[in-house]
Amino acid sequence: MSGDIVVLVSVVILIGLFSMQHYGTDKVGWLFAPIVLIWFLFIGSTGIYNICKYDTSVLKAFSPTYIYLYFKRRGLDGWISLGGILLSITGTEALYADIAYFPLLAIQLAFTLFVFPCLLLAYCGQAAYLVNHKEHYQDAFYASIPNSVYWPMFVVATGAAIVGSQATISGTYSIIKQAVAHGCFPRVKIVHTSKKFLGQIYCPDINWILMLGCIAVTASFKNQSQIGNAYGTAVVLVMLVTTLLMVLIMLLVWHCHWILVLIFTVLSLFVELSYFSAVIFKIDQGGWVPLIIAAISLLVMSVWHYATVKKYEFEMHSKVSMSWILGLGPSLGLVRVPGVGLVYTELASGVPHIFSHFITNLPAIHSVVVFVCVKYLPVYTVPEEERFLVKRIGPKTFRMFRCVARYGYKDLHKKDDDFENKLLTNLFSFIRIETMMEPASNSSTYSSTYSVNNTQDSTVDLIHNNNNHNNNNNMDMFSSMVDYTVSTLDTIVPSDSPHNAVSFSQDNTIEEEETDELEFLKTCKESGVVHIMGNTVVKARNGSGLPKKIAIDYVYAFLAKVCRENSVILHVPHETLLNVGQVFYV
Repeated sequence: MSGDIVVLVSVVILIGLFSMQHYGTDKVGWLFAPIVLIWFLFIGSTGIYNICKYDTSVLKAFSPTYIYLYFKRRGLDGWISLGGILLSITGTEALYADIAYFPLLAIQLAFTLFVFPCLLLAYCGQAAYLVNHKEHYQDAFYASIPNSVYWPMFVVATGAAIVGSQATISGTYSIIKQAVAHGCFPRVKIVHTSKKFLGQIYCPDINWILMLGCIAVTASFKNQSQIGNAYGTAVVLVMLVTTLLMVLIMLLVWHCHWILVLIFTVLSLFVELSYFSAVIFKIDQGGWVPLIIAAISLLVMSVWHYATVKKYEFEMHSKVSMSWILGLGPSLGLVRVPGVGLVYTELASGVPHIFSHFITNLPAIHSVVVFVCVKYLPVYTVPEEERFLVKRIGPKTFRMFRCVARYGYKDLHKKDDDFENKLLTNLFSFIRIETMMEPASNSSTYSSTYSVNNTQDSTVDLIHNNNNHNNNNNMDMFSSMVDYTVSTLDTIVPSDSPHNAVSFSQDNTIEEEETDELEFLKTCKESGVVHIMGNTVVKARNGSGLPKKIAIDYVYAFLAKVCRENSVILHVPHETLLNVGQVFYV
């Protein structure tokens, strides 16, 4: 086959591989194990065949003596050849990318008892073949395959290459997801493709970028050696970074003895730096590609993380205090228009700065205001009865509430009235429960304490049911659910107090207040629901250096423009969306 045909076939295979990604690994993963099993059996059996047929003396290569003799005979050329030898172990890196998809013990057993022996037999078999056929050094693998199994081996080899590529693609999805979760990468769409495995995901945007990059590299190089040099450079750098991070973990997390850390560091870096020194000579032969890609990725992640952290710190430090809210007066000192305003915020506590910014420029707000915080938890689904956590903010006359909506990664946040209806239904339930708890402050000490304990017990049960996926913010919100009940303890009247008696007329008054507030909420809902979202623009402060201005005003601005907006992620209807803009200087 000519070089152009090989490139064309490779591009077609790449397009097909990336086009199948949206089905998920669990849909096509059942093919991977048989292909890899047959592949290793083939190469192991072929290795045994070639060793027995051509030269059994190649097994002497297991002796470390021949390493010394090889470098002594070849000198600098032998040392540079380590860059090519590195390619024989690059596939092992894919195993670590697959840890999220398979149990760790399964990978360890498979590699030790099956993969590693088959690889050793395959390479020894090729060496035995080359002893008698030195002219075939450029294509030793296919040349050493017996004619009777050549084409089956060719098909399985192609399938194994696709499986190896799939491991790298899946590993990239996992890294991107973790980077997005830590605020180190722009927001991209992440689709979970499996009910059983949290790590099996699909990123459409990253998928197509990877496909275009792979096609560009394949079509541009047209040379297996250059692609190998690029891959070898990437792998050895990953090995070095992994070792350095491992040292930090051993010191700061595991608190290992410094002698053990020193032994691990010296042994690991001795091997990896040896390969790295050999790879340096390959940088101008294709090794520059991963360095350019890594530099671009580092720039994107650094700029995005810096701006994101500064933005979050601004929101945290600019939270509106409750004293400021109370100082606005019974109606917040504003014109209250009919309707319900859902103010979206990433803060699980406190009143966001975007609210004060909004009412300062437009002194009017809806009759009912709900601060909505949507949290996506690392679980498959959150039960409907545990999804919404509601709390009142300020006195009743403010008509202000907070709601934390929690979703699993397969729960649908639809673009319709479903979310609004469920939220308002939980708001109605909250008002009823709150009204039932209020008489406790006017009854006996025993009954008040009983009501509080019941609420606390139910909250503890709720925390216990969700202990596998709640973060600190969620725990804070659980406790905030009972803030109003705990506060009743401060107003409990002794059982012998004359105010302890609760008259029938007081009960009627409470019921009337509950009915009035519920009717008021229903009327506001019928008037319309508006979604209010903040749109904070980050800019470099006047007097900032040129690198900072470029990073913030151009790089971050471009990334913020092309990444997914919060309104898209939360499926907010555009016809009822109100964006409140503000500028933040860093």
